[in-house]
Amino acid sequence: MPPVRSSLVAAALAALLLSAAPAAGEDELTLFAAASMSDAMTDAAKAFTAAGGPPVKLAFGSSSTLAKQIENGAPANLYISADLQWMDYLAERGLIVEDSRFNLAGNALVLIAAKESNLAIDLAAGADLAGALEGGKLAIGDPEHVPAGRYAKAALDYLGLWQAVEDSTVFVGDVRAALAFVERAEVAAGIVYATDARISDGVRVVASFPADSHAPIVYPVALIDGHAQGFAQGFAQGLAPGFAQAFLDFLGSDAGAEILRGHGFVVPAPSS
Repeated sequence: MPPVRSSLVAAALAALLLSAAPAAGEDELTLFAAASMSDAMTDAAKAFTAAGGPPVKLAFGSSSTLAKQIENGAPANLYISADLQWMDYLAERGLIVEDSRFNLAGNALVLIAAKESNLAIDLAAGADLAGALEGGKLAIGDPEHVPAGRYAKAALDYLGLWQAVEDSTVFVGDVRAALAFVERAEVAAGIVYATDARISDGVRVVASFPADSHAPIVYPVALIDGHAQGFAQGFAQGLAPGFAQAFLDFLGSDAGAEILRGHGFVVPAPSS
């Protein structure tokens, strides 16, 4: 990752933190974010805390799993989904602060294989992906629950490849699990985000999926409405809107965008 200009980050955070009005006792916030955001949000949280903000507790996983946990009362202050559907899911249940929601970043979808693999294919309509797998398996996120899996199935459908590889697919719990399967050579290939492929020395990008083969990959972010969710009173009153809003503002700032771009995300986000 290219180095983030510390002066830009520090200046942006200083202004945001000065404008924050945390309640007494506010000393931690919790971000629930899609697994593919793990590295970028870890760096953003470190920058926020180093500039004087409170520690940011990070929870990463499938967007669906995190959304269901929030629905069931998990004490998150902010949520980043890897697609619009799961943010809409929380919005429909009155669990986000609607005015706080915006599209944070975008991504691309790629086919990966282990670094030493000879797999090669041009991802065009009618390509012989099943033949390229040579009897091996293809790891993708579970399309019913994992945005990366939904994008992957949509792209394969669009290219006319899904029926040929459906029986060879291995559904996994999140996109980082698909990456790990490929790293360990437990499958012949996997479909992940471009940002995931770049963090691993054990995989290589075989090909990128055409942007028009799936819906735009968009990461919405929003504050969680603690009062609507029924958190314990002290939690609900203690952590929004002060530092949680400041961290959200930082993520949407030029300094936050620099961190995201440094990890390969597309900023601004593509239109949905």
